Amino acid sequence: MTTAAQKEKACSRHAKVSIIGAGNVGKTLAQRIIEKDLADVCLLDIVEGLPQGIALDLMEARPLEYHSRSVVGTNDYKDTADSDIVVITAGVARKPGMSREDLLKTNAQIVTTAAKKAIEYSPNAVFLVVTNPLDVMTYLVWKTVELSPEKVVGMAGVLDSARLQTFIALELKVAVSDVYALVLGGHGDLMLPIPRYCTVAGVPITELMPKQTIENLIQRTRDGGAEIVRLLKTGSAYYAPASSACYMIKSILLDESRILPAAVYLDGQYDLKDIYIGVPCRLGYRGVETIIEIALTEEEKEALHASARAVRANIDIALEYLAQGGGS
Repeated sequence: MTTAAQKEKACSRHAKVSIIGAGNVGKTLAQRIIEKDLADVCLLDIVEGLPQGIALDLMEARPLEYHSRSVVGTNDYKDTADSDIVVITAGVARKPGMSREDLLKTNAQIVTTAAKKAIEYSPNAVFLVVTNPLDVMTYLVWKTVELSPEKVVGMAGVLDSARLQTFIALELKVAVSDVYALVLGGHGDLMLPIPRYCTVAGVPITELMPKQTIENLIQRTRDGGAEIVRLLKTGSAYYAPASSACYMIKSILLDESRILPAAVYLDGQYDLKDIYIGVPCRLGYRGVETIIEIALTEEEKEALHASARAVRANIDIALEYLAQGGGS
């Protein structure tokens, strides 16, 4: 059970979130957190001056945004001490033609180094991983920090579901607030949207549009990140990823116990073991409070397992790479 003291700290003016990586996702997430008055932020990056400049810019906006949250920019992990949540966004972003798996080796080294340094100063933090390939990086962070698995979670399902919600709302010309979508599996080409669990004001989308239209929306969701990469040409998505991470942070800090899809550690659930992959969970101050097993058809279960096999193969590649020195 979450103690009264923990809840008071989570909801107090003293909550602290450290963001490792001051790129587009990291700096946008910092803005989201402080302007929603959720926590003070420590923004860390290896580039000298970058996080400090972003922090100062955000601080100078405070009188206009009507909040008193602080933002500290730093290159020193000591400044992240006593964080309630550590968010890892550091890593190389995808370029046109680059798959999430292409990022594997480079980001494995970056993420494990960041996690090792951050846990030294915030041993009681919840770790939220945003770096791609998401499911693999979340597993590597868990292995690195050696916390119980409920304290390490990956941001994927919230983003994928939000993308599908957007496409459903656009297709049906309905309020996006009436749309609920559920996407399971790995954050990649084998993600698994479940149409019968996707609804508009409680009505399954399978009753509102033809099968081919649903398939088109599902494919667009799978290609959601790549579509933005192609359009931008020199970058990748960051507004929606930052909003998705902030949504999860809010549920943790305010102990909301929201049920949402996230990359969590499975130890027998869905007949999967020793893997991080996207499934519904309840997210509160302790991190992942419960993992929710929904009923899947045999076809859906096989698709989830296929996604898990792809994630597992990349985990094994990353672990072997790191065991051999990982580019150091």
